[in-house]
Amino acid sequence: MENLNAVEILLVEDNPQDAELMIRALHKQKLANQIHVTEDGAEALDYLFCKGKYFDRDFSQSPKVIFLDLKLPKVSGLEVLQELKSNPLTKKLPVVVVTSSREDPDIKKAYELGVNSYVVKPVNFDDFFRAMSQIGLYWLLVNEVPK
Repeated sequence: MENLNAVEILLVEDNPQDAELMIRALHKQKLANQIHVTEDGAEALDYLFCKGKYFDRDFSQSPKVIFLDLKLPKVSGLEVLQELKSNPLTKKLPVVVVTSSREDPDIKKAYELGVNSYVVKPVNFDDFFRAMSQIGLYWLLVNEVPK
């Protein structure tokens, strides 16, 4: 059973194939042992704010980075981002949008809301795998977060 208090990455992705590929890329690079996946924005918010089925998660054990898709059921990725960045308890969490949307309004809105990075998913399998490995390397090994 996964230890929800030791999560290094929260992956918010409704496409199971994309989620699996991202997890494989990160594990292949030995970047993250604990990855928690939520399939919609509402579940992601419940996880991050210790609500619903995550009521017993230790809030002080935040993920090192959140990889967030934009096109999500229930609550959109932009709405999740807005909730996170407008709350003093979560606004410093690094959020990387990983999405298929190249639409300029989505990119602008994500940055206006405080996203730390915006990555468009490559269509090609090898490119996608390589991109996820590079993103993981940066956010888990290179980036410094405030304590």
